[in-house]
Amino acid sequence: MEKKATNKKFILIFGVLIVVGIIYGIYKYLHSQAHEITDDAQIEKNMTPIIPRIGGYVDKIYVKDNQEVKKGDTLLVIDSRDFDVKIQEAKAALLAAEESYEVAKADINTAQATVSASDATMQSAYGSIDAAKVRLQRAQNDYERFKNLYEKRSITKQQFEQAEATKNEALAQLKVIQEQQRATSFQKNIAASRSAVSSKQIKVAEANKARAQAVLDAAQLNKKYTVITASEDGQLSKVNIQPGQMVQPGQSLFYIIKTQDLWVVANFKETQFNKMLVGQEVGITVDAFPDTEFTGKIVSFSPATGAKFSILPPDNATGNFVKTVQRLPVKIAFDDKNNKEKIARLRSGMNVTVDVHLK
Repeated sequence: MEKKATNKKFILIFGVLIVVGIIYGIYKYLHSQAHEITDDAQIEKNMTPIIPRIGGYVDKIYVKDNQEVKKGDTLLVIDSRDFDVKIQEAKAALLAAEESYEVAKADINTAQATVSASDATMQSAYGSIDAAKVRLQRAQNDYERFKNLYEKRSITKQQFEQAEATKNEALAQLKVIQEQQRATSFQKNIAASRSAVSSKQIKVAEANKARAQAVLDAAQLNKKYTVITASEDGQLSKVNIQPGQMVQPGQSLFYIIKTQDLWVVANFKETQFNKMLVGQEVGITVDAFPDTEFTGKIVSFSPATGAKFSILPPDNATGNFVKTVQRLPVKIAFDDKNNKEKIARLRSGMNVTVDVHLK
């Protein structure tokens, strides 16, 4: 009798287990039809690297590890003495370029004044030549008339010689004025050449002046870059630098993590991707807070699988092909209705489990 009772208990327990297993199986099946779950997911935040634009030795550090900072706060200062010297050099070069520019302007003004004076002199010379030609013509006519009268013995030799001298004087004066006119024309050509050269020199001087100004602006800008400030609000990572340390342009010193801007990147298998759409609701469970379920929504899908973004992406044409299920990164944003205090405690890199509600 006891053996039969034992068999009945075993059969009853076994039956209950079968029923429970069937119910659980049905539940999991129905749940899988409306949900896609993965624990290959992490919390992400914007991490802005602090990168100096110029090289130099660190003079002072005003922050420490994990410190909260505001946009514009001074993080560290690079020794600016070398840049002060460069600014003084640039100012001296600019002053020399400005003086050269003024000299070039004075040269071109002098040359243009000489050209103008030569033009006025030549105009005057043209009038003098015309007058000299008139005087020469009159003296030539008088000479011819006196010559005829002298041959006829109607005038004295002295009168004839006087008329001849007057003619020769008028001819000599005309030649002198013409030589002066040619000399003035030559001076004008020289002045015009100087003016052309000065015009080119002033362009060169302007270019040198602009270059010197650009060098000064660059030197002053580089000095401003010796003060490194926070580009946004956030929390610092480990500040792994010391005063006196040499830093290079483009070197990543530490990070600012934007604490208020966070999301989840979940890597779903490609076989789970079929029914997932942008805008679907997501349940998020963080390992650090297992008793709290956060809510969010799918905002975007990666344009390629995670393997394609690796340093050495797989190439299935090499001959050694093994089919592997790929994973696709999915970006999930937290809803505004989540507990803000707990959201603020979440850190980048924390593991989470996400449950996408397909229906």
